[in-house]
Amino acid sequence: MSIFSLLFYGILIILILSLFSSFIFIINQKTAAIVERMGKFHSIRYAGLNFKIPIIDNIIGKLSLKIQQLDILIDTKTKDNVFVKVKISVQFQVIKDKVYEAFYKLDNSHTQITSYIFDVVRAEVPKMRLDDVFERKDNIAIAVKGELEEAMLDYGYSIIKALVTDLEPDEQVKLAMNRINTAEREKVAAEYKAEAEKIKIIAKAKAEAESKKLQGKGTADQRREIARGILESVEVLNNVGINSQEASALIVVTQHYDTLQSMGENSNTNLILLPNSPGAASEMLNNMIASFNISNQIGETIKKKNNKNKS
Repeated sequence: MSIFSLLFYGILIILILSLFSSFIFIINQKTAAIVERMGKFHSIRYAGLNFKIPIIDNIIGKLSLKIQQLDILIDTKTKDNVFVKVKISVQFQVIKDKVYEAFYKLDNSHTQITSYIFDVVRAEVPKMRLDDVFERKDNIAIAVKGELEEAMLDYGYSIIKALVTDLEPDEQVKLAMNRINTAEREKVAAEYKAEAEKIKIIAKAKAEAESKKLQGKGTADQRREIARGILESVEVLNNVGINSQEASALIVVTQHYDTLQSMGENSNTNLILLPNSPGAASEMLNNMIASFNISNQIGETIKKKNNKNKS
């Protein structure tokens, strides 16, 4: 076989393969292809091996059946006249049974969805104050999803989810909000500190009151015991024939000497003697003599009683 024959057969095989390949085409998974015949819609082909008539049938477009996401940043104003940037993320998908509507009814699906989102957000956000926008962003997302579902269903699109992914006020507003937050926290901290100081003062006052109460009770008990001791001393002296006036004088003189003795036991004690009139000195001397006489009488009386008991 000559070289010309080989070349002829090679070209023939290439032509046959080219002609055969024009009859078949392959569609990837999760994709739909729109086939027109002589310029008119003919069929929709899905994943796998498909056939068409060369020249007569043409694949004019493909649509993805995967879930897609569209992110949109919108500048709008709140009810309290604060400009805020709202970022909306919408997840949507072409409905498999409505590929025709999705391809032929909409020239640009992204532009259409964006227009609806702008319309909804700029209708909802101006009804809310800035704080409400942050607190009720789910309401905005629900409103966007509801509006898109109703509008895009006729165009063959299903809205899976709408999310408000970011809210960003003007930079000056953010700084003001941070200052307000800081002031609120400082206020709370000051209130807690004041409350702690109040608790400490109350606790200290209660402790002091309890201490004074116990101290007063101790003083009262001490005085009560002293009075009881004096009473018992007077009763003992009365039993030996000494009247109450003489007994009181004896007790006073005894306490006077006890005081002098206590002062003398301490080397650091300073004694100040105040000048008295001659009459006061004479009276004090008489009281001392009377106390000595009373002491002697008590001693004699006790001796007589002891002798009677022995006999």
